[in-house]
Amino acid sequence: MTDRVFVPYESIAEALGAAEIATTLAAGGSEVARIGSRGLLWAEPMIELERDGRRTAFGNVSPTETGRLDERELGPVDELLAGQTRVVFGNCGTYAPTDLAAYRAHGGFGSGDVDGATILEEVTSAGLRGYGGAGFPAGRKWQTAADIEADQKYIVANADEGDSGTFADRLIMEGDPYLLLEGMQLAGRAIGASRGVIYLRSEYPLAAQILTEALDTARAAGILDEAFDIELFVGAGAYICGEATSLLESLEGKRGEIRVKPPPMAVRGLYGQPTVVNNVITLCAVPWIVRHGGAAYAELGVGHSTGTMPFQLSGNVKRGGLYELEFGVTLGELVNDWAGGTRSGRPVKAVQVGGPLGAYLTPEHFDTPMTYEALREIGADVGHGGVVVFDDSVDMAEQARYAFEFCAEESCGKCTPCRIGSVRGAELMGQIIDGGGEDRFALLDDLCTVMEDSSMCAMGSMTPKPVRSALKYFPQDFGLERVGAEDR
Repeated sequence: MTDRVFVPYESIAEALGAAEIATTLAAGGSEVARIGSRGLLWAEPMIELERDGRRTAFGNVSPTETGRLDERELGPVDELLAGQTRVVFGNCGTYAPTDLAAYRAHGGFGSGDVDGATILEEVTSAGLRGYGGAGFPAGRKWQTAADIEADQKYIVANADEGDSGTFADRLIMEGDPYLLLEGMQLAGRAIGASRGVIYLRSEYPLAAQILTEALDTARAAGILDEAFDIELFVGAGAYICGEATSLLESLEGKRGEIRVKPPPMAVRGLYGQPTVVNNVITLCAVPWIVRHGGAAYAELGVGHSTGTMPFQLSGNVKRGGLYELEFGVTLGELVNDWAGGTRSGRPVKAVQVGGPLGAYLTPEHFDTPMTYEALREIGADVGHGGVVVFDDSVDMAEQARYAFEFCAEESCGKCTPCRIGSVRGAELMGQIIDGGGEDRFALLDDLCTVMEDSSMCAMGSMTPKPVRSALKYFPQDFGLERVGAEDR
């Protein structure tokens, strides 16, 4: 009997030779299927061998080692994924990404008879929050758009995933694209929209290819039509276009700059029409919620942090990848248990949570539950679920300087605190690193306050967060004693 082998069709695996592995195995007589990634990126290319209805994984396979798989065996796939609560990523890696029949066989597009009011009610009762970083209740945003009378409304999927250490959007778009299409379709029905747009990061060419095929297949099958259709728009590579209003400006053919609010986008968004902009993962959670009910989703997680979060673990870790877990798992469990500690074997010094503008935390915070509320209490944010680990060789003063340099590079330039403040911040950090004197710290504090209070969007207002947290928890890297830093 011919073995059935599953080889990932995903950007990292492709870069490591997955296509050549698939060709070699097929030439050897194996039945090869290309699938999405399970998210265990530390093991890619990770192939799966199916026997007696159960799949066994083999990790870090190279094109030259396909004949020695036993040396790469990791164990049954279901055991490798044990402990996760896969709401969004439940089917990712099960079948070929653009296999519409397989998606339907697993329950996809099975909510065609559910009306918009019911969808809205279930999303609201689920407590679903935006996964893009702000954590705003999705049901409240949708309700605003639904209540407005308009000839045209839009659903926009923000797939401009630009935060360092994040890759959840890419993995789901490359591995289970119909899930996004269905989520957008349900959202459109809930607010009365007939058009959807996926704003895709230009650095994701494989996702663009897979989404294009999925869209064509869905149209041919009559799933997408005049009642609701979706356009794929590839961005121009600007980080600021991950900010929703800047994204809309880009969609309209303008320079990617933030818009002044109010009015909210749900009132006046794309082309001046009511628009709901949601992160990819937010929309991908909707089919599960509609299928199982908002109450079932609300039972997952902790308090007002309902559901799951696809935590993306990277940096100096042994087992980097995506792990979809219920809100409430602790930071220490993520770093030590799921990521396996540092790859270098050195002690953990810092963990940045929530992207390049997120706070730096320490092992002292490892007991903190990963929820919106608990992280906010210690000055941090969940963000998009990115968790980047650093060992004790990192220089946190340099990391603080990088935060300003990043903002200076990526700012849209519309407001002075962000445009000028980031440049002056990088200069100040350079002076501090060179031993510039006590007055530099006072200037730094004033600058951070101005950026926090006066910037027009989160780009500028959040840039001080990694700077202040680095200074607070690692003053020795700035030439200060800890007590003195905490008094600032």
